[in-house]
Amino acid sequence: MSDYIVRATAADDSIRAFAMTGRETVEFARKAHETSPVVTAALGRLLCAGAMMGSMMKGEKDVLTLMVRGTGPIKGMTVTAKSNGFVKGYPQEPVVLLPARESDGKLDVGAAVGGGYLTVIKDLGLKEPYSGQVPLRTGEIAEDLTYYFAESEQVASSVGLGVLMEKNNTVKQAGGFIIQLMPDVTDEVIDALEKKISTISSVTTMLDNGYTPEKILEEILGDFDLHIYEERIETGFKCDCSRRKVEKVLHGIDKHELQNMIDDDIPVGVECHFCNTKYLFSKDELRRILVE
Repeated sequence: MSDYIVRATAADDSIRAFAMTGRETVEFARKAHETSPVVTAALGRLLCAGAMMGSMMKGEKDVLTLMVRGTGPIKGMTVTAKSNGFVKGYPQEPVVLLPARESDGKLDVGAAVGGGYLTVIKDLGLKEPYSGQVPLRTGEIAEDLTYYFAESEQVASSVGLGVLMEKNNTVKQAGGFIIQLMPDVTDEVIDALEKKISTISSVTTMLDNGYTPEKILEEILGDFDLHIYEERIETGFKCDCSRRKVEKVLHGIDKHELQNMIDDDIPVGVECHFCNTKYLFSKDELRRILVE
């Protein structure tokens, strides 16, 4: 298992925590969408967050969707995650070229995303899915999710996310953590945890130094009676699109439109937003769909 998520508790169960490594997940997305480095970093952070947040859900059919709509050149990103840990996602603009941040020379994800909104939708199989929306605070994704948890779910949290690129623009490291305080946490624990988090290295630095998800949680919560669950949750980029599902979409198209496609006498291509897989339908296939 290469990419995986671990779960943990600490401080007599008054803290719950998640951490993951997701290099292959983000590299798959980079290849599928042919993203530029800053888009890879932005989408990669959202994918890692989605995978961890998806693993928080209980039901096998529960689905989480994260949507970022920003004023920056990326314009927006969408990530969908399931409770089994697998994710998929896409950017609206895959290629964005921006200068590095002057302060530290790192990719300027905040400028690429810009201002706007973060929307979280949880489909738990109820009549109506839960939906929460907050304004983007920085566009850096981690800070925006920290704000979302506090405002929409009333859960004090610390979110760390990172994507480190190689010089050839492939993904070198990716991952993150989510630390959340439960209602019975004491002020003493809160103060000590805030002090500890203020001293830790960035997610990419820890990953590049060989830290596993377990080691990341030990670095943050090792002084808080940390208990890491033995089960690792496998994660990765996994799209559930199929030719059959696309055909169902074509069945919903107006008959006159389908007939126009047939009259054009060229194969019709339908592309999946999430993984860029293209499905071609011949004139004979379109005619069969029209009859059906």
